[in-house]
Amino acid sequence: MTADLSAVLAPLALGAGLGWIGGLLGIGGGIIAIPVLAMGFAMSQQLAQGTALVMITPNVLVAFWRYYQRNPLPWRTIAWLASAALVTTWPAARLAVLLDSRVLMICFAVFLIGLALYFLWGSRGLAPASDPAGAWKERWLPGVGLISGLFTGLFSVGAGIVAAPLLVRCFGKRQAVAQGIALAVVVPGAVLSLAIYGQARMVDWQTGLLLAIGGMTTVSSGVAWAHRLPESRLRRIFALMLLVTAGLMIRAGVVG
Repeated sequence: MTADLSAVLAPLALGAGLGWIGGLLGIGGGIIAIPVLAMGFAMSQQLAQGTALVMITPNVLVAFWRYYQRNPLPWRTIAWLASAALVTTWPAARLAVLLDSRVLMICFAVFLIGLALYFLWGSRGLAPASDPAGAWKERWLPGVGLISGLFTGLFSVGAGIVAAPLLVRCFGKRQAVAQGIALAVVVPGAVLSLAIYGQARMVDWQTGLLLAIGGMTTVSSGVAWAHRLPESRLRRIFALMLLVTAGLMIRAGVVG
């Protein structure tokens, strides 16, 4: 009885924490969920990524809606990016389910290191271009979608973190607007990836749904804090956690 209760409460609590962090940083929460599921729940890398997608999809939808309520978002831009993302999501997800689990784990760990470096240094001075003439032309926006779809399919995460800084630095979008657009772009790719992982039977639906329920209770609070708190300290802590997690995953992939 105690074990059954723990099997329910642990994913709920984990989902609640991930939902809050995801809302605060404009991400789906899977960046933390995947290594926790892989190492703490003894899942293969593919199973962890597929399970995390069950949580990511509704959390991203809720976070996007909260951003949309606070910021007017350009639907034409969202449509361009989302359509382009689907082009690369399918082949990337197909590759992910076919890769050796250890290889995918190490690749994911390297990806975490790259994200950590961004949070430590790349986000400094992140501001929209002051000169609109220096911003990239809108016709290049589908390229952001293609990159986002690649990360969504291959790692189930990262599209929002990749898209948001590109939209700010290259296209002159405000940070909050860029994060809202990025969240919207993640949704169709996440749904497609979930279908591919599900078809490959690499989804633990019960755990994923519990994570989703927990996350949906806190993601709105995270979004609210994102509009009132400076994120620099949290980003540094988050980056250090990613580095430690990446090191543990590389060790598990090489030694395990």
